[in-house]
Amino acid sequence: MSTDLLADRVRTAVATVDDPEYPGISIVDLGLLESLDTTPDGHVAVGLIPTFSGCPALSMIADDVRSAVDAVEGVATVDVRWLGAPVWRVDRITETARATMARDFTVAVRIGRGPVACPRCGSPTDEQSMFGPSRCRAVHTCPTCAEVVEVMRA
Repeated sequence: MSTDLLADRVRTAVATVDDPEYPGISIVDLGLLESLDTTPDGHVAVGLIPTFSGCPALSMIADDVRSAVDAVEGVATVDVRWLGAPVWRVDRITETARATMARDFTVAVRIGRGPVACPRCGSPTDEQSMFGPSRCRAVHTCPTCAEVVEVMRA
């Protein structure tokens, strides 16, 4: 099998791995996949970048990636590594993932500065705490619809 075909199949397999906090949102759509290398004899190296280094789900995500890639025909070995660079940024999240996060999880993604719109009604939100349930999220509230909004940030 050509390395291009194997790489395509492996990328498709990695895209089936969802983030444990956001079921239905692929780690690829969250921007965690940084590199993917294949050799003609089926050796695969996957490089991932964490949303933050202390994320408690890193080993679970790596195990899920390893299992998904190992099931691909033509794969002999799988090496999954968490990379220290580049640093993950929220602008790596795809538009599809942003829309799903807003619709299904009431999560807004903050790109740059400026007001954060409520995923429910579109009104500007007020920051309640710059620290949310994890280091990469803040907590806002919407003064219009009273929704609590988690805001992904880098």
